Amino acid sequence: MSTLNLQGLMSKHVHFIGMGGSGMSGIARIMLAHGIRVSGSDAKDSATLSGLQTLGAKVFVGHSAAQIAGADVLVVSSAVLESNPELVAAKEAGVLILSRAQALALLMSESKAIAVAGTHGKTTTTSMLTVALQGAGMDPSFAIGGMINRSGTNSHLGTGNIFVAEADESDGSFLAYRPFGAIITNIELDHVDHFPDLEAVLSLFEDFVSSIQSGGFLVLGVDSPGVRELISRISRTDISLITYGAEAHFALSHVGLAATSAAARVTRKGKVMGELELAIPGAHNLENALAAYAAGLAVEADSIALLKGLATFSGARRRFENRGTVNGITVIDDYGHHPTELRVTLETARRFATTGRVITIFQPHRYSRTARFANDFAQSLKLADQVYLLEIYSAGEVAIPGVSSLLIAQKLDKDGNDFVQYEPSMIEVANQVINSAKPGDVIVLMGAGDVNSLAPVIVDGLAERFS
Repeated sequence: MSTLNLQGLMSKHVHFIGMGGSGMSGIARIMLAHGIRVSGSDAKDSATLSGLQTLGAKVFVGHSAAQIAGADVLVVSSAVLESNPELVAAKEAGVLILSRAQALALLMSESKAIAVAGTHGKTTTTSMLTVALQGAGMDPSFAIGGMINRSGTNSHLGTGNIFVAEADESDGSFLAYRPFGAIITNIELDHVDHFPDLEAVLSLFEDFVSSIQSGGFLVLGVDSPGVRELISRISRTDISLITYGAEAHFALSHVGLAATSAAARVTRKGKVMGELELAIPGAHNLENALAAYAAGLAVEADSIALLKGLATFSGARRRFENRGTVNGITVIDDYGHHPTELRVTLETARRFATTGRVITIFQPHRYSRTARFANDFAQSLKLADQVYLLEIYSAGEVAIPGVSSLLIAQKLDKDGNDFVQYEPSMIEVANQVINSAKPGDVIVLMGAGDVNSLAPVIVDGLAERFS
């Protein structure tokens, strides 16, 4: 990659393996906007692939060595196996192979890049920063791991010099970005298939801090113990460290939390900067917005314009996304797959439900995460009134003997709770929820797998039941 820059990429034919994925499709879309020749494949057809085809990409469903013909560069998703015929053929042909992160780093290389990292809140904070900068008239480029509801897209080639990118720490690849600025929302142990303990995660984030360009900035959420520990290890004096949270440079006061919105007063070193009003609920989203606001000021965006932009933010797909309300019963879809994310989502759902019940359908993501956090998942799920546990979504991970969603169910049962039901059949769970839900209830689908596919099934089923 050292011999290839963005200008050099313009004349290349770039082929993607796994082009339908959220991260890969965003990169492909930006390359197409640059006028780069793009082709790509995925295991199954999707609306995402169709959209890329409309933009000019050559799309293949399924994998075959013949599909890389003429390709100069191959971009590979981390989910692609070494035995993939396109990857094998590319290696044999000497095609330049880039990871998703390396490809994105190339696209960011000639912009003032801001990378948003952290264990939780990356997608929402990246989306908020993007919308806030758009509100300030800066038209940033962006690449996000989820769709922004307002624009209906996860990437864009802007006319401004700012590039906002979600930085995923799961495999360490975000070290390739070398951004001008960064946000670290929080740090906890996750992705236990890669990290044996929190110390390993902190070590990686130390490397990430080292990758920020001299003269740049780093926004840090100090309410996170992990972030406070990271700060104690930072010795750099050539970047600006900007904190947000309690007893930080940027703080919130006069917090108001409602069922579908949130508001607070923003202060900077004790000085009132303005009122932050969000059209989405949750104390955690006020914190995410504060991080975005601080980063926006760091690139000299107008304060009032940033706050006005944040007020227009309507959420990101699968982040406490309202998928429909039928006869007073609301179906929420959420990507949460870590115990902390479940707790925050269920706290928000409780406020949203007011006097109704919170019914949760949770699909654990990966065997390793379930084994490590079974007890923590159980503690978070206690915030619901009714819990349905689907079987684990493997995400390609090899099964661990003795590890299933029953581990979580047993932790809950041992505590004397009878509101949990382990049911591997998604259709059976949908039917039970459809038939038992009452007006005022909130049904929350949670997980990073395919549990979201139940949302339209449940919404349609409720509509039929109450018709």
